[in-house]
Amino acid sequence: MADFAPIADRSARSRALFLEASRVLLHPRCVNCHPDGDVPHQGMQLAFHDPPVQRGPKDQGVPGMECGTCHQDRNQQLTRVPGAPNWHLAPIEMAWVGKSAAYVCNQMKDPKRNGGKSLAQIVEHNAHDELVGWGWTPGADREPAPGTQQQFGALIAAWVETGAECPEEESP
Repeated sequence: MADFAPIADRSARSRALFLEASRVLLHPRCVNCHPDGDVPHQGMQLAFHDPPVQRGPKDQGVPGMECGTCHQDRNQQLTRVPGAPNWHLAPIEMAWVGKSAAYVCNQMKDPKRNGGKSLAQIVEHNAHDELVGWGWTPGADREPAPGTQQQFGALIAAWVETGAECPEEESP
């Protein structure tokens, strides 16, 4: 966080911290599981999941094709199927595909769109959740999210500590 210390204005520093965190949040490794519909994406090109699957009522697939049918609690080396504990899609309210950093920032702060989480719970989720952590250990030949989960958790914590300010929406 030392790189952001020279930004004297607390609000500006908070916005800068979130913009840096958005490099992770909007990376395909994370966006794939935050789809804007009922089908997850995969790969760096955000291709639709193959085989075709659906979100389901609890974000864990539909009967007979639940996420856990293929995705175990860890990456499967031989089959290349990714895995982590509690593998599932993010709630539809947390869709990030095609969204801006400003949009995602406001979404993360809004308990109506973030699963009812407080800012402290958002920090904890991003810093320690094993499914979030999978983004940095995706297995096979998959590109990981930028940095580390520890760095990302520190960015989110610093963003919250500086007021959880959101960047302005850029004009087209």
